Amino acid sequence: MSQKSYDEKNALYLIPTPIGNLQDLTYRIVETLKKVDVIFSEDTRVTSELLKYLDIKKTLISSHQYNEEENIKKAKKLLEEGKNVGIVTDRGTPCISDPGYLITKEILHLGYKVIALPGPTAFVPALISSGLPTQPFYFQGFLNSKETKRKKELESLKYLSATLIFYEAPHRIVDTLNDIKEIMGNRQISISREISKRYEEVYRGTIETVLEEIKNAKGEMVIIVDGNYEEKNYDHLTLIEHVNLYIREGKDKKEAMKLVAKERKISKNEVYKAYLEKE
Repeated sequence: MSQKSYDEKNALYLIPTPIGNLQDLTYRIVETLKKVDVIFSEDTRVTSELLKYLDIKKTLISSHQYNEEENIKKAKKLLEEGKNVGIVTDRGTPCISDPGYLITKEILHLGYKVIALPGPTAFVPALISSGLPTQPFYFQGFLNSKETKRKKELESLKYLSATLIFYEAPHRIVDTLNDIKEIMGNRQISISREISKRYEEVYRGTIETVLEEIKNAKGEMVIIVDGNYEEKNYDHLTLIEHVNLYIREGKDKKEAMKLVAKERKISKNEVYKAYLEKE
């Protein structure tokens, strides 16, 4: 089903907000904040401060990871009444490691328009200033806070021939870097913190050299990790793990199975059968 985004009908707007520097606000973001009737906000206190700075008054509804599902009905009712609805998070772009996805998915399913505005998001400036390959890249967002699960996630990514992107909190940065080094080796990385703020800082080098500098660093961080570009050997992977590796790289299931069969010199039917049994 196609969408004509600008046919004057009401819509749900996904509105990015500055990740640190208020000068990153675009004219369009400000005009859209003025246009919407109601704003679903990750933290109404943070959004209130932004609206006060812009001299905009709006009805705010708290919408975070714990109540987003409940807010679907509220968003639906507002759209049924012909109102324009906005979603903002504390900083950055809704749905990117932040709330917004559940409401967006359901509103689209109900047939309403969803319009996403371009704007601030942390991983793009971190990636393009890293000095590491920008294409292809794989955005993971936050790794699991529990060590065992975090290591399992890293194991599933270690063979990707793509630049890897992670978000991390300062109190976990050393543990996470040590886990990446243990699982993936002493790769080249770049870490950006306090992006766009006065104290923005970027650390570049191997994991070992960055670890020496970053121990007491503050602020939310974006970790950029060089991909695995060594000659590939998949003998250590099961058929299912091999197929899933290609799916994570963006290939569809059929294409992934075909590649696995070719690389392992077995029939596609054998791969297909193993995958179906697993599912």
